[in-house]
Amino acid sequence: MWQGAQCRERLPLEPTPANLKRAEQHKAAVELAIYNGTFDYAATFPKSKRAVKLGHQTGLIPLSDYLDKWLARKEAHLKASTLDGYRKIISGVLVPRLGHAPLVTLTRKMVRDELTKMDASNKRLANVQSCLRSALNDAVDDELIEANPLAGWTYSVKGKPKAEDEIDPFTKEEQAAILAAATGQYRNLLQFAFWTGLRTSELVALEWGDIDWLRGEARISRGLTKAAKEAELPKTAAGLRDVKLLPMALAALEAQKAHTYIVGGPVFHDPRYNKPFDGDQAIRKSFWIPTIRKAKVRYRNPYQTRHTYASMMLSAGEHPMWVAKQMGHSSWVMIARVYGRYIPNDGDTSGSKAAELFGTPVQIPNEESA
Repeated sequence: MWQGAQCRERLPLEPTPANLKRAEQHKAAVELAIYNGTFDYAATFPKSKRAVKLGHQTGLIPLSDYLDKWLARKEAHLKASTLDGYRKIISGVLVPRLGHAPLVTLTRKMVRDELTKMDASNKRLANVQSCLRSALNDAVDDELIEANPLAGWTYSVKGKPKAEDEIDPFTKEEQAAILAAATGQYRNLLQFAFWTGLRTSELVALEWGDIDWLRGEARISRGLTKAAKEAELPKTAAGLRDVKLLPMALAALEAQKAHTYIVGGPVFHDPRYNKPFDGDQAIRKSFWIPTIRKAKVRYRNPYQTRHTYASMMLSAGEHPMWVAKQMGHSSWVMIARVYGRYIPNDGDTSGSKAAELFGTPVQIPNEESA
């Protein structure tokens, strides 16, 4: 593979056993040069028509240089949290492992070889590939490569959970232990999180003006991450939503009124400073980790409160489409795929409700008596 395309060159050799062996050695040397980023098409195949077109490209842009320019170009179009995630992936993974390679020499095998060396979850591997795939798609549009070597392909480690399946909700008993270990505003925030399924960034951006007390709903229209200087709109239209507030969520808000309602603005404040949170990371570092330890509950990240909400709703028999809308998804397909094991199976009684509602036999006139 060269520049994302399969290239074939003819060697001026007779097809003898010795020459076939020489050809194999030559092929191996070419592949090694491509991998190391030292391959010179014109020098290797000086009489090739393709070399006339490509021979001048010996000083091709390294992947690291392209990624730097690509990221700078994306700043105006990506959410701060996404941009920050890409920046960490590029500086921590892609540049150290693949940055030396000229962009046009990058192959699927090169990427797979480096991903294989990583001791990472499939979710982490998926995030790395998503970043690189997006950059290479733009490289195709920039006419720097003919095709994206990662198009239609994803690497994952067999035996590890799929990225979309890495959910580990808290049990009812664990939730009780966590809430008992928390106090004041932080307890209110956690209870609200368990019973709304909001993302951490959405929790810290929620304002009292977003609460519709008459309808018992919360308008979710923004998120605040550590990487962002101010609250940002949701990534998708479905992320802008009205979340029904169940009794436990309403109780948490009622308890929180004593702390921030009169002041107005953000519902939840950082209790250390009694000021609004400046992002979503403070919750994990300052409160979540100590609370989990105090509760003596096995550690999971704060995002598992969202998974806990989804698993509770589905296990209780709530409709997947309703759960999807509550959580900001446009389709319940993802809900069914990720949380499918929490959707109850009625077993032998499946279909009985429909049969009871619609199954009254229709009397068909007997032809003989008609």
